[in-house]
Amino acid sequence: MSTIRIVTDGSALFLDPTVIQRYQITVVPVYVQIGTDVFRLGVDLDPDALFYRLQNSNHQPILLPPTVEEFYQVYDALNQSTTAIVSMHMFSQLGQIYKSALTASRMLLGRCDIAVVDSQTVSAGLGFLVHRAAEIISQFDQLEPAIKAIRRLLPRVYSVFYLRTMQTLAQRGLIGQAQTILGEMLGVMPFVTIEDGELTIMEKALSDAQAIDKLIEFIGEFTNIEDMLILHSPYDTNENLHLLQDRLAAELGKSNFAMRVYDASIAALLGYDATGIVVLEGEEEEYF
Repeated sequence: MSTIRIVTDGSALFLDPTVIQRYQITVVPVYVQIGTDVFRLGVDLDPDALFYRLQNSNHQPILLPPTVEEFYQVYDALNQSTTAIVSMHMFSQLGQIYKSALTASRMLLGRCDIAVVDSQTVSAGLGFLVHRAAEIISQFDQLEPAIKAIRRLLPRVYSVFYLRTMQTLAQRGLIGQAQTILGEMLGVMPFVTIEDGELTIMEKALSDAQAIDKLIEFIGEFTNIEDMLILHSPYDTNENLHLLQDRLAAELGKSNFAMRVYDASIAALLGYDATGIVVLEGEEEEYF
C-alpha cells in the first residue's frame, strides 16, 4: 500500500462506506448548526433526524467547518507514519473547510507534504472523488504524480438538482425575493448545477414530471457513466422516485439505481425539498 494518506471531511457521502477503512481514509467531522444546536454531520445527526428538526424549526442548517486546530491535529497524527497527505474537501464556495485545511497544512511545512484539494463539489460528488483518489494513491509512492492524476478527476463530476422551494436560493442571493414569491406562486421549480465549484441556475420546470424529463435529458448527454446516485429529500414521493428510476432504466438499459436521502451539506446549499442526480463520468468508452 502507498505511504500517501488521504483526508476528507464529513460532507463526503460514500456509496460504499467500507472504502473508508479499506483505504485508511481519515474523515474530519463537519458541524451542522440548527438554531442554537450544533451536531457532527453524519455522526450525531442522520438525514432523517435532520429533516425532522428542519420540519419543526424556522432555522436553515448552517455548516460549520472543522477548526484549523482540528485539521492540524489530524495532519500531525498522520505525520507520525507518513510524510505525504492528500486532503480533499467540499467546494470552497460553500464554506471555510478548504481554507481551514490549507491554513493547517502550512503549519507543517518542512515536516509533511500536504496537498489540499478543492474538490469543486460536495456530498456524493466528493465521495466519488475521494474513492477514486484513494485508488489512484494506492498506485503511487510520490505525491506530485498522484496529485496530477487526482486533479484530472475533478471535471468528471456533475450534479444537477431541481428545487420545489426557492427560498434557499433567495437566501444565498442567487435570486431576488420578488422573483422567489412569484416563482413559488406559479409553481416554478428551478434547476441548479454544481459544476467546477460553482452553483448555477440553468433552467426551470413547472411540474415534477417535466423536471424528471429534464433530468433524463441531462443523463442522456453522457456516453460513459462510471458512477451515479439519485439524491432526494424525504418529502419526495415514491411515485416520483419510481418514475425517475423507470425513465433512467429506459435511457440507460440498467435498473435499481442507488438512491439516498441527502444530508445537511446539500440541505444547507439547496434547501429541504430537492431531487437530483450526481454523476461521475467515465474516462473510457466502457458504457456503465
